Amino acid sequence: MNVRVRFAPSPTGFLHIGGARTALFNWLYARHTGGTFVLRIEDTDAARNTQEATDVILHGLRWLGLDWDEGPASNNPAGPSKGDYGPYFQSQRGEMYKKRVQELKDKGMAYESEGAVKFKMDRNPIVIPDLVVGDVRRELTDREQVDPDFVIIRSDGQPVFHFVNVVDDLDMRITHVIRGEDHLTNTAKHIALFRAFGVEPPKYAHIPLILNPDGSKMSKRDTGASLQSYMDDGSAPEAVVNYLCLLGWSPKENREKLPLEEIVKLFDLPQVLRHNARFDLDKMKWLDGEYLREMNDDRFRELGAQALRRAGFALDKYPADYVKAALTTCKGKIKRFGELGAYAGFYFSDEVKIDPALAEKEFTDEAKARVKKLRAAFEQLPQFVAAELEKALKATAAELGIKAGPLVHPTRLACTGAAAGPSLYHLLEILGRDKVLQRLDIH
Repeated sequence: MNVRVRFAPSPTGFLHIGGARTALFNWLYARHTGGTFVLRIEDTDAARNTQEATDVILHGLRWLGLDWDEGPASNNPAGPSKGDYGPYFQSQRGEMYKKRVQELKDKGMAYESEGAVKFKMDRNPIVIPDLVVGDVRRELTDREQVDPDFVIIRSDGQPVFHFVNVVDDLDMRITHVIRGEDHLTNTAKHIALFRAFGVEPPKYAHIPLILNPDGSKMSKRDTGASLQSYMDDGSAPEAVVNYLCLLGWSPKENREKLPLEEIVKLFDLPQVLRHNARFDLDKMKWLDGEYLREMNDDRFRELGAQALRRAGFALDKYPADYVKAALTTCKGKIKRFGELGAYAGFYFSDEVKIDPALAEKEFTDEAKARVKKLRAAFEQLPQFVAAELEKALKATAAELGIKAGPLVHPTRLACTGAAAGPSLYHLLEILGRDKVLQRLDIH
Protein backbone atom coordinates (compact mmCIF):
# COMPACT_ATOMS: atom_id res chain seq x y z
CA MET A 1 0.00 0.00 0.00
CA ASN A 2 1.25 3.47 -0.90
CA VAL A 3 0.58 5.39 2.31
CA ARG A 4 -1.14 8.73 1.81
CA VAL A 5 -1.82 10.97 4.81
CA ARG A 6 -2.98 14.55 5.16
CA PHE A 7 -3.07 17.52 7.48
CA ALA A 8 -6.30 19.47 7.04
CA PRO A 9 -6.38 22.60 9.23
CA SER A 10 -9.10 25.23 9.23
CA PRO A 11 -7.63 28.75 8.93
CA THR A 12 -9.63 30.46 11.66
CA GLY A 13 -6.89 31.72 13.99
CA PHE A 14 -3.36 30.60 14.77
CA LEU A 15 -1.63 27.23 14.54
CA HIS A 16 -2.31 25.47 17.85
CA ILE A 17 0.44 23.28 19.24
CA GLY A 18 -1.99 20.36 18.98
CA GLY A 19 -2.49 21.04 15.29
CA ALA A 20 1.26 21.27 14.79
CA ARG A 21 1.67 17.92 16.56
CA THR A 22 -1.01 16.38 14.30
CA ALA A 23 0.79 17.69 11.22
CA LEU A 24 4.08 16.33 12.54
CA PHE A 25 2.70 12.83 13.22
CA ASN A 26 1.27 12.69 9.71
CA TRP A 27 4.54 13.93 8.22
CA LEU A 28 6.56 11.42 10.25
CA TYR A 29 4.35 8.51 9.21
CA ALA A 30 4.62 9.52 5.55
CA ARG A 31 8.40 9.77 5.78
CA HIS A 32 8.68 6.54 7.78
CA THR A 33 6.68 4.56 5.22
CA GLY A 34 7.93 6.34 2.11
CA GLY A 35 4.40 7.63 1.59
CA THR A 36 2.86 10.96 0.63
CA PHE A 37 2.02 13.89 2.90
CA VAL A 38 -0.84 16.08 1.63
CA LEU A 39 -1.69 19.55 2.95
CA ARG A 40 -5.32 20.61 2.60
CA ILE A 41 -6.77 23.88 3.87
CA GLU A 42 -10.40 23.42 5.00
CA ASP A 43 -11.61 26.92 4.21
CA THR A 44 -15.25 26.49 3.23
CA ASP A 45 -16.40 28.71 6.11
CA ALA A 46 -15.78 32.04 4.36
CA ALA A 47 -17.08 34.06 7.33
CA ARG A 48 -14.41 32.71 9.69
CA ASN A 49 -11.45 31.90 7.43
CA THR A 50 -8.83 34.49 6.50
CA GLN A 51 -5.81 34.58 4.22
CA GLU A 52 -3.77 35.83 7.15
CA ALA A 53 -4.64 32.70 9.14
CA THR A 54 -3.74 30.53 6.16
CA ASP A 55 -0.36 32.25 5.89
CA VAL A 56 0.24 31.61 9.60
CA ILE A 57 -0.35 27.89 9.07
CA LEU A 58 1.93 27.69 6.03
CA HIS A 59 4.67 29.69 7.75
CA GLY A 60 4.44 27.54 10.87
CA LEU A 61 4.72 24.28 8.94
CA ARG A 62 7.68 25.57 6.95
CA TRP A 63 9.35 26.77 10.16
CA LEU A 64 9.00 23.25 11.58
CA GLY A 65 10.39 21.79 8.36
CA LEU A 66 7.21 19.87 7.48
CA ASP A 67 7.22 19.94 3.69
CA TRP A 68 4.22 18.57 1.82
CA ASP A 69 4.47 16.45 -1.28
CA GLU A 70 1.78 17.54 -3.69
CA GLY A 71 -0.82 20.14 -4.49
CA PRO A 72 -1.67 22.65 -7.20
CA ALA A 73 1.63 23.31 -8.98
CA SER A 74 3.12 26.78 -9.25
CA ASN A 75 3.89 28.46 -12.55
CA ASN A 76 7.56 27.52 -12.35
CA PRO A 77 8.63 27.26 -16.02
CA ALA A 78 11.15 24.55 -15.11
CA GLY A 79 8.33 22.40 -13.81
CA PRO A 80 7.10 21.90 -10.25
CA SER A 81 9.34 20.65 -7.50
CA LYS A 82 8.22 19.81 -3.99
CA GLY A 83 8.75 23.38 -2.80
CA ASP A 84 6.61 24.76 -5.64
CA TYR A 85 3.40 23.07 -4.57
CA GLY A 86 0.70 24.99 -2.83
CA PRO A 87 -1.80 23.29 -0.54
CA TYR A 88 -5.22 22.15 -1.70
CA PHE A 89 -8.03 24.54 -0.77
CA GLN A 90 -11.55 23.28 -0.18
CA SER A 91 -12.92 26.63 -1.36
CA GLN A 92 -11.66 25.75 -4.85
CA ARG A 93 -13.41 22.38 -4.97
CA GLY A 94 -17.05 23.45 -4.98
CA GLU A 95 -17.94 21.70 -8.25
CA MET A 96 -16.63 18.39 -6.95
CA TYR A 97 -18.82 18.65 -3.86
CA LYS A 98 -21.87 19.33 -6.01
CA LYS A 99 -21.18 16.20 -8.05
CA ARG A 100 -20.77 14.09 -4.95
CA VAL A 101 -24.01 15.41 -3.43
CA GLN A 102 -25.84 14.51 -6.61
CA GLU A 103 -24.27 11.06 -6.52
CA LEU A 104 -25.73 10.47 -3.04
CA LYS A 105 -29.11 11.80 -4.14
CA ASP A 106 -29.12 9.48 -7.14
CA LYS A 107 -28.44 6.56 -4.80
CA GLY A 108 -31.29 7.62 -2.53
CA MET A 109 -28.86 8.31 0.31
CA ALA A 110 -29.32 12.10 0.47
CA TYR A 111 -32.44 14.23 0.30
CA GLU A 112 -33.69 17.82 0.51
CA SER A 113 -34.92 18.96 3.92
CA GLU A 114 -36.03 22.53 4.65
CA GLY A 115 -33.67 23.96 2.04
CA ALA A 116 -30.72 21.90 3.20
CA VAL A 117 -29.47 18.48 2.07
CA LYS A 118 -29.33 15.67 4.63
CA PHE A 119 -27.53 12.36 4.52
CA LYS A 120 -29.58 9.24 5.22
CA MET A 121 -27.64 7.68 8.07
CA ASP A 122 -27.40 3.95 8.61
CA ARG A 123 -29.51 3.01 11.66
CA ASN A 124 -27.15 0.24 12.75
CA PRO A 125 -24.28 0.65 15.21
CA ILE A 126 -20.92 1.36 13.58
CA VAL A 127 -17.63 -0.13 14.74
CA ILE A 128 -14.65 2.16 14.28
CA PRO A 129 -11.41 0.17 13.96
CA ASP A 130 -8.76 2.53 15.28
CA LEU A 131 -5.00 1.90 15.16
CA VAL A 132 -4.43 3.76 18.43
CA VAL A 133 -7.67 3.61 20.42
CA GLY A 134 -8.71 0.11 19.35
CA ASP A 135 -12.18 -0.88 18.18
CA VAL A 136 -14.84 1.64 19.20
CA ARG A 137 -18.51 0.70 18.88
CA ARG A 138 -20.69 3.71 18.13
CA GLU A 139 -24.33 3.24 19.13
CA LEU A 140 -27.07 5.66 18.19
CA THR A 141 -28.10 7.94 21.03
CA ASP A 142 -31.76 8.24 22.03
CA ARG A 143 -32.05 11.43 20.04
CA GLU A 144 -30.32 9.93 17.02
CA GLN A 145 -32.59 6.88 17.10
CA VAL A 146 -35.45 9.24 16.28
CA ASP A 147 -33.57 11.04 13.49
CA PRO A 148 -29.95 9.95 12.90
CA ASP A 149 -29.76 11.77 9.54
CA PHE A 150 -27.48 14.80 9.42
CA VAL A 151 -27.01 17.86 7.23
CA ILE A 152 -24.28 17.73 4.60
CA ILE A 153 -25.24 20.91 2.68
CA ARG A 154 -26.62 23.88 4.62
CA SER A 155 -29.60 25.87 3.43
CA ASP A 156 -27.20 28.59 2.21
CA GLY A 157 -25.56 26.06 -0.10
CA GLN A 158 -22.37 25.65 1.95
CA PRO A 159 -21.14 22.08 2.54
CA VAL A 160 -20.49 21.00 6.12
CA PHE A 161 -17.25 19.66 7.56
CA HIS A 162 -18.29 15.98 7.66
CA PHE A 163 -19.14 15.91 3.99
CA VAL A 164 -16.20 17.81 2.49
CA ASN A 165 -13.78 16.02 4.78
CA VAL A 166 -14.86 12.63 3.45
CA VAL A 167 -15.10 13.72 -0.20
CA ASP A 168 -11.58 15.17 -0.07
CA ASP A 169 -10.14 12.10 1.64
CA LEU A 170 -11.82 9.93 -0.97
CA ASP A 171 -10.67 11.99 -3.97
CA MET A 172 -7.14 12.41 -2.62
CA ARG A 173 -6.90 8.66 -1.95
CA ILE A 174 -6.01 9.13 1.72
CA THR A 175 -5.11 5.77 3.25
CA HIS A 176 -4.63 6.80 6.89
CA VAL A 177 -6.37 9.56 8.84
CA ILE A 178 -4.19 10.59 11.78
CA ARG A 179 -5.93 13.23 13.88
CA GLY A 180 -6.75 14.26 17.42
CA GLU A 181 -8.90 12.05 19.61
CA ASP A 182 -11.52 14.81 19.82
CA HIS A 183 -12.47 13.88 16.24
CA LEU A 184 -13.34 10.32 17.22
CA THR A 185 -16.99 11.28 17.78
CA ASN A 186 -17.23 12.34 14.11
CA THR A 187 -15.80 9.16 12.69
CA ALA A 188 -18.97 7.06 12.60
CA LYS A 189 -20.56 9.62 10.29
CA HIS A 190 -17.47 9.64 8.12
CA ILE A 191 -17.40 5.86 7.84
CA ALA A 192 -21.06 5.86 6.86
CA LEU A 193 -20.37 8.43 4.13
CA PHE A 194 -17.44 6.46 2.72
CA ARG A 195 -19.58 3.34 2.52
CA ALA A 196 -22.36 5.30 0.88
CA PHE A 197 -19.90 6.16 -1.88
CA GLY A 198 -19.09 2.49 -2.22
CA VAL A 199 -15.55 2.57 -0.83
CA GLU A 200 -13.92 1.34 2.33
CA PRO A 201 -12.87 4.15 4.66
CA PRO A 202 -9.20 4.86 5.35
CA LYS A 203 -7.53 3.49 8.46
CA TYR A 204 -8.04 5.78 11.44
CA ALA A 205 -5.53 6.65 14.16
CA HIS A 206 -6.83 9.08 16.76
CA ILE A 207 -3.90 10.44 18.72
CA PRO A 208 -4.16 11.52 22.38
CA LEU A 209 -5.08 15.04 23.40
CA ILE A 210 -2.55 17.52 24.76
CA LEU A 211 -3.40 18.63 28.28
CA ASN A 212 -2.15 21.41 30.54
CA PRO A 213 0.00 20.39 33.51
CA ASP A 214 -3.14 20.44 35.72
CA GLY A 215 -4.89 17.93 33.46
CA SER A 216 -7.25 20.37 31.76
CA LYS A 217 -7.52 20.39 27.98
CA MET A 218 -5.11 22.89 26.44
CA SER A 219 -7.04 25.76 24.85
CA LYS A 220 -5.74 28.43 22.50
CA ARG A 221 -5.37 30.88 25.39
CA ASP A 222 -3.15 28.65 27.52
CA THR A 223 0.58 29.17 27.93
CA GLY A 224 2.50 27.34 25.24
CA ALA A 225 -0.56 26.69 23.08
CA SER A 226 0.44 28.79 20.08
CA LEU A 227 3.24 27.67 17.78
CA GLN A 228 3.87 31.34 17.03
CA SER A 229 4.97 31.90 20.63
CA TYR A 230 7.94 29.56 20.09
CA MET A 231 8.83 31.29 16.86
CA ASP A 232 8.65 34.69 18.56
CA ASP A 233 10.66 33.54 21.58
CA GLY A 234 13.42 32.19 19.37
CA SER A 235 13.08 28.48 20.04
CA ALA A 236 15.04 26.18 17.77
CA PRO A 237 12.63 24.46 15.33
CA GLU A 238 14.52 21.21 15.89
CA ALA A 239 13.82 21.36 19.61
CA VAL A 240 10.11 22.07 19.12
CA VAL A 241 9.79 19.17 16.66
CA ASN A 242 11.60 16.86 19.07
CA TYR A 243 9.37 17.88 21.97
CA LEU A 244 6.16 17.56 19.97
CA CYS A 245 7.17 14.00 19.09
CA LEU A 246 7.21 13.16 22.79
CA LEU A 247 3.61 14.36 23.27
CA GLY A 248 1.84 11.08 22.65
CA TRP A 249 4.66 8.98 21.20
CA SER A 250 7.47 7.26 22.98
CA PRO A 251 10.68 5.81 21.54
CA LYS A 252 12.27 2.85 23.25
CA GLU A 253 14.57 3.19 26.27
CA ASN A 254 12.83 6.40 27.46
CA ARG A 255 15.09 8.59 25.36
CA GLU A 256 14.09 12.23 25.00
CA LYS A 257 16.56 14.00 22.71
CA LEU A 258 16.65 12.34 19.30
CA PRO A 259 17.74 13.64 15.89
CA LEU A 260 14.91 13.90 13.38
CA GLU A 261 16.46 11.30 11.08
CA GLU A 262 16.28 8.74 13.88
CA ILE A 263 12.73 9.73 14.82
CA VAL A 264 11.65 9.13 11.22
CA LYS A 265 13.16 5.62 11.35
CA LEU A 266 11.54 4.82 14.72
CA PHE A 267 8.13 6.44 14.35
CA ASP A 268 5.17 4.14 13.82
CA LEU A 269 1.53 4.23 14.82
CA PRO A 270 1.66 1.23 17.20
CA GLN A 271 3.99 3.28 19.41
CA VAL A 272 1.52 6.16 19.78
CA LEU A 273 0.41 6.21 23.40
CA ARG A 274 -3.19 5.71 24.42
CA HIS A 275 -3.23 8.13 27.34
CA ASN A 276 -3.35 11.91 26.96
CA ALA A 277 -0.11 13.88 26.94
CA ARG A 278 0.66 16.56 29.51
CA PHE A 279 2.45 19.62 28.25
CA ASP A 280 5.58 20.52 30.22
CA LEU A 281 6.95 23.95 29.31
CA ASP A 282 10.00 23.47 31.53
CA LYS A 283 10.97 20.32 29.63
CA MET A 284 10.45 22.16 26.35
CA LYS A 285 12.80 24.92 27.51
CA TRP A 286 15.36 22.38 28.71
CA LEU A 287 15.29 20.59 25.37
CA ASP A 288 15.64 23.93 23.58
CA GLY A 289 18.76 24.71 25.60
CA GLU A 290 20.23 21.29 24.80
CA TYR A 291 19.74 21.84 21.09
CA LEU A 292 21.36 25.27 21.19
CA ARG A 293 24.30 23.90 23.17
CA GLU A 294 24.97 21.07 20.71
CA MET A 295 24.01 22.89 17.50
CA ASN A 296 26.70 23.22 14.85
CA ASP A 297 28.13 26.71 14.39
CA ASP A 298 26.58 27.43 10.99
CA ARG A 299 23.07 26.50 12.12
CA PHE A 300 23.49 28.49 15.34
CA ARG A 301 24.52 31.58 13.41
CA GLU A 302 21.70 31.13 10.89
CA LEU A 303 18.99 30.92 13.55
CA GLY A 304 20.67 33.58 15.67
CA ALA A 305 20.65 36.05 12.80
CA GLN A 306 16.97 35.34 12.17
CA ALA A 307 16.17 36.00 15.82
CA LEU A 308 18.07 39.29 15.85
CA ARG A 309 16.30 40.47 12.71
CA ARG A 310 12.95 39.62 14.30
CA ALA A 311 14.01 41.69 17.30
CA GLY A 312 14.54 44.69 15.04
CA PHE A 313 18.31 44.67 14.53
CA ALA A 314 19.42 45.71 11.05
CA LEU A 315 22.14 43.13 10.48
CA ASP A 316 22.47 44.08 6.81
CA LYS A 317 24.27 47.25 7.90
CA TYR A 318 27.21 45.16 9.09
CA PRO A 319 29.75 43.03 7.18
CA ALA A 320 28.93 39.31 7.07
CA ASP A 321 32.20 38.42 8.84
CA TYR A 322 31.36 40.84 11.66
CA VAL A 323 27.90 39.28 12.17
CA LYS A 324 29.41 35.80 12.04
CA ALA A 325 32.08 36.63 14.61
CA ALA A 326 29.61 38.35 16.93
CA LEU A 327 27.20 35.41 16.92
CA THR A 328 30.05 32.96 17.49
CA THR A 329 30.77 34.60 20.86
CA CYS A 330 27.19 33.79 21.94
CA LYS A 331 27.40 30.05 21.28
CA GLY A 332 26.92 28.08 24.48
CA LYS A 333 25.88 31.16 26.43
CA ILE A 334 22.13 31.38 25.74
CA LYS A 335 19.27 28.89 26.09
CA ARG A 336 16.87 30.44 23.56
CA PHE A 337 17.51 32.59 20.55
CA GLY A 338 15.00 35.07 21.94
CA GLU A 339 17.67 36.02 24.51
CA LEU A 340 20.07 37.23 21.82
CA GLY A 341 18.70 40.77 21.58
CA ALA A 342 19.45 41.46 25.24
CA TYR A 343 22.66 39.42 25.25
CA ALA A 344 24.32 40.58 22.04
CA GLY A 345 22.36 43.57 20.79
CA PHE A 346 25.27 45.87 21.67
CA TYR A 347 27.12 44.53 18.62
CA PHE A 348 24.44 45.95 16.34
CA SER A 349 23.56 49.22 18.04
CA ASP A 350 25.14 52.63 17.51
CA GLU A 351 24.57 53.58 21.12
CA VAL A 352 24.73 51.52 24.29
CA LYS A 353 21.90 51.92 26.79
CA ILE A 354 23.12 51.57 30.36
CA ASP A 355 20.96 51.08 33.43
CA PRO A 356 21.42 54.21 35.58
CA ALA A 357 21.75 52.11 38.73
CA LEU A 358 24.58 50.07 37.18
CA ALA A 359 26.23 53.20 35.86
CA GLU A 360 26.18 54.80 39.33
CA LYS A 361 27.71 51.66 40.83
CA GLU A 362 30.47 51.08 38.25
CA PHE A 363 31.27 54.55 36.93
CA THR A 364 32.68 56.16 40.05
CA ASP A 365 35.19 58.95 39.57
CA GLU A 366 37.97 56.51 40.44
CA ALA A 367 36.66 53.96 37.93
CA LYS A 368 36.41 56.59 35.20
CA ALA A 369 40.04 57.53 35.76
CA ARG A 370 41.09 53.90 35.50
CA VAL A 371 39.09 53.36 32.33
CA LYS A 372 40.61 56.50 30.83
CA LYS A 373 44.07 55.03 31.41
CA LEU A 374 42.98 51.72 29.88
CA ARG A 375 41.54 53.56 26.91
CA ALA A 376 44.89 55.16 26.29
CA ALA A 377 46.59 51.75 26.44
CA PHE A 378 44.07 50.29 23.99
CA GLU A 379 44.58 53.22 21.64
CA GLN A 380 48.31 52.48 21.38
CA LEU A 381 47.96 48.77 20.59
CA PRO A 382 49.49 47.84 17.21
CA GLN A 383 47.03 44.95 16.92
CA PHE A 384 43.50 45.23 18.31
CA VAL A 385 43.05 41.50 18.99
CA ALA A 386 41.83 39.57 22.03
CA ALA A 387 45.24 38.38 23.26
CA GLU A 388 46.77 41.87 23.09
CA LEU A 389 43.69 43.46 24.66
CA GLU A 390 43.92 41.06 27.60
CA LYS A 391 47.63 41.82 28.08
CA ALA A 392 46.97 45.55 27.97
CA LEU A 393 44.17 45.38 30.52
CA LYS A 394 46.18 43.25 32.95
CA ALA A 395 49.25 45.46 32.52
CA THR A 396 47.14 48.55 33.21
CA ALA A 397 45.65 46.92 36.30
CA ALA A 398 49.14 46.04 37.58
CA GLU A 399 50.32 49.59 36.95
CA LEU A 400 47.35 50.88 38.97
CA GLY A 401 48.03 48.36 41.72
CA ILE A 402 44.65 46.66 41.40
CA LYS A 403 43.30 43.32 40.24
CA ALA A 404 41.78 42.99 36.78
CA GLY A 405 38.18 42.95 38.04
CA PRO A 406 37.85 46.68 38.84
CA LEU A 407 38.85 47.37 35.22
CA VAL A 408 36.89 44.54 33.59
CA HIS A 409 33.49 45.48 35.03
CA PRO A 410 33.28 49.16 34.01
CA THR A 411 34.87 48.33 30.64
CA ARG A 412 32.25 45.67 29.91
CA LEU A 413 29.43 47.95 31.04
CA ALA A 414 30.65 50.86 28.90
CA CYS A 415 31.03 48.69 25.78
CA THR A 416 27.95 46.45 26.10
CA GLY A 417 25.53 48.09 28.51
CA ALA A 418 25.39 44.91 30.59
CA ALA A 419 27.20 43.44 33.56
CA ALA A 420 27.57 40.04 31.88
CA GLY A 421 27.88 38.75 28.34
CA PRO A 422 30.33 37.25 25.87
CA SER A 423 34.05 36.96 26.53
CA LEU A 424 35.23 40.53 27.11
CA TYR A 425 38.43 40.45 25.09
CA HIS A 426 36.80 38.74 22.13
CA LEU A 427 33.84 41.11 22.05
CA LEU A 428 36.24 44.08 22.18
CA GLU A 429 38.16 42.68 19.20
CA ILE A 430 34.95 42.24 17.23
CA LEU A 431 33.63 45.72 18.06
CA GLY A 432 36.90 47.14 16.80
CA ARG A 433 39.22 49.90 17.92
CA ASP A 434 37.11 52.91 16.89
CA LYS A 435 33.90 51.71 18.48
CA VAL A 436 35.58 50.54 21.70
CA LEU A 437 37.48 53.81 22.16
CA GLN A 438 34.29 55.75 21.57
CA ARG A 439 32.39 53.72 24.17
CA LEU A 440 35.19 53.96 26.71
CA ASP A 441 35.11 57.72 26.50
CA ILE A 442 33.06 57.94 29.69
CA HIS A 443 31.99 61.35 30.99
